[in-house]
Amino acid sequence: MALLAVCLLALGGCATAPPRDGQDICRVFEQYPSWYRDAHAAQRRWGTPVNVLMAFVRRESGFRQKVRPDRPWFLFVPLPRKSSAYGYAQAQDPVWREYLKATGGWFKRRSDMDDALDFLGWYTDRIHRELGISKWDPEHLYIAYHEGIGGYRDGHWRHDSHLLQTAATVAYRAREYGAQLKQCE
Repeated sequence: MALLAVCLLALGGCATAPPRDGQDICRVFEQYPSWYRDAHAAQRRWGTPVNVLMAFVRRESGFRQKVRPDRPWFLFVPLPRKSSAYGYAQAQDPVWREYLKATGGWFKRRSDMDDALDFLGWYTDRIHRELGISKWDPEHLYIAYHEGIGGYRDGHWRHDSHLLQTAATVAYRAREYGAQLKQCE
């Protein structure tokens, strides 16, 4: 029993803290060099640029490994979450299952940066193929990522000022990360 407790404590210590400076992608990659390798591997496999992938992770989870949407409460009773989003990419259960089936990655986890970046690459590649959005257009890629492919086609997002502002912020962050990468790569 004591050995099990020690093992669980050791595994709990493996959790990755958010980077000290998420504004600077060079510092993020200095702190977590494996993320740099993971992002480049996803770019090579799926074609979505590193700066775009990392801007999505920054927006979706703030680089927090096991983040979930807030849980609403009624008095002191926790209610079900409004979304199954989880992990670095905030991938929801249905599309995560599609990803696992499409890539044969049954042991992948949304709380693993390598897997989250590969998922983002896979999904942005799918968005590109189905909607024709360039992988170098983080603003529209993000809208399609947030709304889903069908939701993007419906076009209701055009009237969602909050989503449009968020997508513009993601695009700005992607451009900023791209410029920073040119300085530190």
